[in-house]
Amino acid sequence: MGVFGWDGEHLAAELPHGARALFTTRRGGVSRGPFASLDLGRTDPALERDDPEAVAENRRRAADAAGGRALRIARQVHATGIATDEDPAGEADGQVTRADDVAATVLVADCLPVAIAAPGGVAMVHAGWRGLAAGILGRGVAALGDGPKAAAIGPGIGVCCYEVGDEVRAAFSEHPGARRGRHLDLKLAARRQLRAAGVEEIADCDLCTACDPERFFSHRRDGDDTGRQAGIAWRVR
Repeated sequence: MGVFGWDGEHLAAELPHGARALFTTRRGGVSRGPFASLDLGRTDPALERDDPEAVAENRRRAADAAGGRALRIARQVHATGIATDEDPAGEADGQVTRADDVAATVLVADCLPVAIAAPGGVAMVHAGWRGLAAGILGRGVAALGDGPKAAAIGPGIGVCCYEVGDEVRAAFSEHPGARRGRHLDLKLAARRQLRAAGVEEIADCDLCTACDPERFFSHRRDGDDTGRQAGIAWRVR
C-alpha cells in the first residue's frame, strides 16, 4: 500500500480505495529567484510575494499533473477546519472530496501534507504542529465517514531539522516519544494520530524539506522568502 514513486519531478503515491496523491517539488515551474520554480503561492493576494502570473501558471501545471482536475485550495490558518464538497470553506486546513473532477489540495513549506483515502472519498490535510496538537488528522479521518482508511505522509520537516521551543514541546506532552531533546518528530506524531483515528495502513515518504533545497521549499531553512509546494489528492475511480 502507498508505494511512493517519482512521477516526473514530483512524488506520487498510489493509495487503496481508488485514490492517488501527488506531492509536488519546487521543480518544473516558471517562478524566479527564491521562489524558483514551481511556487504554488498563497491564496491571499495581500500576502503574495511571487509574481501572481507565475503562480497562476504554476497552479495550472499542478492541475495538469492531477489529470486536469480543479485544485481546491482554501486559506490555511493552522487550525482544524476541514472543507468538504458541501461546505467549501474559505478558511480550512484540510480538504475532503468525493467528486471525480476535484483535487483536494493544501500548500506546505515544512508542515506535513497528509493524504487520506477511504471508499468513495479522499482528503488532503495540512498538518503543522498547531494543527496536529489540536487533532486535525482525526477530524480529516472523521470527515470521510465510516469504512477502512489508508494514509500517505508526504515531504515535511524531519526531526533532524525541527528544533522547537517550550510552547511546542508542551503541546506534545501526550506524545513524549515525538520529543527528541529540543527537536520534535512531527511525522511520528502524525502516524500516532492517524492510528488513533482508526487508519491501519500508513505510508511515510521519509523526506525532509529542510534538508533538500534542490527539491523543496522550506520556511525553516529560508524564512519568508520561499515558495510553497503542494499535497494533492484525488479519486481515480
